[in-house]
Amino acid sequence: MSPARTTRRAALAAAALVATAGTAVAIVATAPASQAASCAVLFDDFYYSSHTDPNLSARGWVPRSYSGGPGVPGATWAPGNVTFPTVSGEKVAQLTSATDGTGAGTTQSELYQSQQRFFEGTYASRIRFTDAPVSGTDGDHIVQTFFTITPLRGDLDPTYSELDISEYLPNGGWGEVGPINYQTTWYTYRNEPWFADNVHSSQRVSMDGWHNLVAQVSGGHVKYYVDGVLVGDHSGKYYPRQPMSINFNQWFIDTAGHTGGLSTYIEQVDWLYFAKDEVVAPADVTARAAGYRAAGTRFVDTVGTGTGSCTPPTATTRPPTTTTQPPTTTTRPPTSTTRPPTTTTTRPPTTTTRPPGGSCATVPAWDWGTVYLEGQRVRHNGRLWQANWWTLGSEPGSTAQWRDLGPC
Repeated sequence: MSPARTTRRAALAAAALVATAGTAVAIVATAPASQAASCAVLFDDFYYSSHTDPNLSARGWVPRSYSGGPGVPGATWAPGNVTFPTVSGEKVAQLTSATDGTGAGTTQSELYQSQQRFFEGTYASRIRFTDAPVSGTDGDHIVQTFFTITPLRGDLDPTYSELDISEYLPNGGWGEVGPINYQTTWYTYRNEPWFADNVHSSQRVSMDGWHNLVAQVSGGHVKYYVDGVLVGDHSGKYYPRQPMSINFNQWFIDTAGHTGGLSTYIEQVDWLYFAKDEVVAPADVTARAAGYRAAGTRFVDTVGTGTGSCTPPTATTRPPTTTTQPPTTTTRPPTSTTRPPTTTTTRPPTTTTRPPGGSCATVPAWDWGTVYLEGQRVRHNGRLWQANWWTLGSEPGSTAQWRDLGPC
């Protein structure tokens, strides 16, 4: 784990600690009729004029201004880097970050909810990731994110909770060549000496463009979806243990990949949706967001008000298994030298189940460049493996994305 990543944990935990000091946000807007029976929800369409719009802070949002990690030492977190332009007729929250290769010449951006009030339920957002800068030379080690987090109340705090719903590294980073997108579920960590206890999934594809990201937190499992495709299912001790804040940020791991003058990157957020204590299928999330817009509802927040409670969550219907992978685009990515989230990667229990006939002769060998869907099998290093969910470039035996079915 790199010093940059270490600083990131401490800084984000500090941000979450700040979030506990405020007062609860309880703002209710009229919801469309189709949502009347839903659980308590937060929906935000990001119709704000600027980072100083009084409605932004009244609704719990904070554009970060305090200094420190994650990212380049000496960089500035600029509230003015959070803007709300109109894209295709709809407002979006835009995070702008830029670097000239120096700490003093680097600005980063973050927008976060000031309260730890989000726990079990469904988190979703439509986000535009970008592979190339809007101006300047490409090649910077940029991280574009959507995550939830709590404070770390001491080394190896057993109540610490963090869900990195997406950490997109278009040029790689943390020892990986990009593009790569991570989902990481944290148990805990220690800063000095560095120790991280988490589990992660990843997709080695370009994420340039718009994507619907969903995390379902229920029944001891955190299920991550990209554009309706299940890409991760994390459970056990990694399941969150307390309410968290919701955050978006964009920052530079380092300046090692920078060349030329000033390079400027953007990440855009179309909308955010959270349903408390309810498991919502990805397609239904998209339909609900569309329903709010059709009704002219720009914002609704009943989380923590005691209204809209629902029965205990039940399992959602799985999306159909298809050969579709998260959409890719043609614009190219940035690079990085520090390592991917250090993990204590747990694998599903190893079994001794053998394939029919006790042979892998009819099972294809694992291929780094092939997309595998949930349930598909491969042979690798003399063993039979079955994909737990969508995976690409994840070697069987090295991550939780594969189940070991035993020797061939």
